[in-house]
Amino acid sequence: MKKSFLFILTAVAGLSLAACGGGAESGAGSVKTNGSTSMEKVIGTLGESFMQSNSEITFTYDPTGSSAGIKAASDGTADIGLSSRELKDDEKTSLEATVLAYDAIAVVTNPANPVQDLSKEDLAAIYKGEITNWKDLGGKDLEIVLIGREAGSGTRDGFESILDIEDQAKYRQELTSTGDVISTVASNENAIGYASFASVSDEVAVLDIDGVTASESTVLDGSYVMQRPFLLVTKKGAKLSEAAKAFFDYATSAEAKDLILKAGVFPAGK
Repeated sequence: MKKSFLFILTAVAGLSLAACGGGAESGAGSVKTNGSTSMEKVIGTLGESFMQSNSEITFTYDPTGSSAGIKAASDGTADIGLSSRELKDDEKTSLEATVLAYDAIAVVTNPANPVQDLSKEDLAAIYKGEITNWKDLGGKDLEIVLIGREAGSGTRDGFESILDIEDQAKYRQELTSTGDVISTVASNENAIGYASFASVSDEVAVLDIDGVTASESTVLDGSYVMQRPFLLVTKKGAKLSEAAKAFFDYATSAEAKDLILKAGVFPAGK
């Protein structure tokens, strides 16, 4: 069962929403965010920083997945939806997406696997079940075990869209969170998976793709091809509450860029 993350800041004397670029008065309201599990670190970092400069603001983040977050923004159960995939054409009619940051999708293997680099074409062939043994890629004579995310995941949508393999992947396991993918790959020498670069730990090895290592420079210049945007999703024509508007303005301000970088993703507009 997914857990909601609730950050609460009680009264801090002398501070107000205006300190973070908002126009609300001290003590006003709450901010509800809902969506992508991959955005947990960056949203948690921004939420905590925002509340440190705002009195009596309740900030919540519910890690339900990108599609659920988009729906929450649409039906008004969240102030701001969080998506790690682009909006679809039918979603764009009623919703607006603002790029907060860009994230690399890291392709991860068990550290015992000697393979360090894959071409985009080989990666697509692996996930379509056309390459099934690591020995065909310079590795050990072991079956490749394909780990991925569940349907509706923004990470899965981004990964499959980049490789043009939608509805073709032959997953052994479809998992419901970034952390589950990492821990599963870390425990299986045969496994390969994908996860937000910001969430990767030294439990797993990160592969180069087409000879390019994921980094700020290679994501922003487009040479690392496995990347996707982190989006703040709001409803067109609906006015955000003063508290939600203050958080939105803060998250997209120049002041927040260093925090976004520290969270392991790369701020938009840099």
